[in-house]
Amino acid sequence: MTDTPLTTVEIEPTGPVRSSVIWMHGLGADAHDFEPIVPELRLPPTLGIRFVFPNAPVRPVTVNNGMSMRAWYDVLTMDLPRREDPDGVYASERAIYNLLEREKQRGIPAERIVLAGFSQGGAMALHAGLRYPDRLAGILALSCYIPLADRLETERRPDNQPTPIFMAHGDYDAVIPMRYGRMGVELLEKLGYHVQWRDYGMGHEVCWEEIRDIADWLERVLAAPTA
Repeated sequence: MTDTPLTTVEIEPTGPVRSSVIWMHGLGADAHDFEPIVPELRLPPTLGIRFVFPNAPVRPVTVNNGMSMRAWYDVLTMDLPRREDPDGVYASERAIYNLLEREKQRGIPAERIVLAGFSQGGAMALHAGLRYPDRLAGILALSCYIPLADRLETERRPDNQPTPIFMAHGDYDAVIPMRYGRMGVELLEKLGYHVQWRDYGMGHEVCWEEIRDIADWLERVLAAPTA
């Protein structure tokens, strides 16, 4: 698939922009999927957060009988760990890096940017964030797993070793069972990353308690710099 710029939905803060959250949706959803969560986070205006919600490319998805939908990479089988689509993963990595560079060009340094995502979008947040050459503010990965996990140790970049990582999962997730999220945490901790983990009594979704925990974490990692 040819690399093309991603379209986005953006929510600007009421005051000056001081930080950015780039938030990737899950398989078959779109950039509007997590837009309603922004007001529910009730984050302080002083953080000056620009929320950027990109649309994944439309591509055929093997497990859905080749039906075309928005997907960060092809899903070849529903069995986990999944037989993955490296070309699609790396193409989406490049597209996300283009969004990171655009935020930097708009005056937001990498250390004020969070990469976030749900399900397949969370997998891409982990994949891209841990390989990005500049230090990020944080990585938020919800109801997901680590794609191309066997390549992480050799492809990760040292500048993001200390980056805060928040991972969360539903106890009753039937799409991506929670044990695969836990396996990701174990791998990251083995490689020396600090991961904040939360699990909730829910399925493949987001709950109110999780939204509050996300808000607390974002407020901490994007604390407004002192004047």
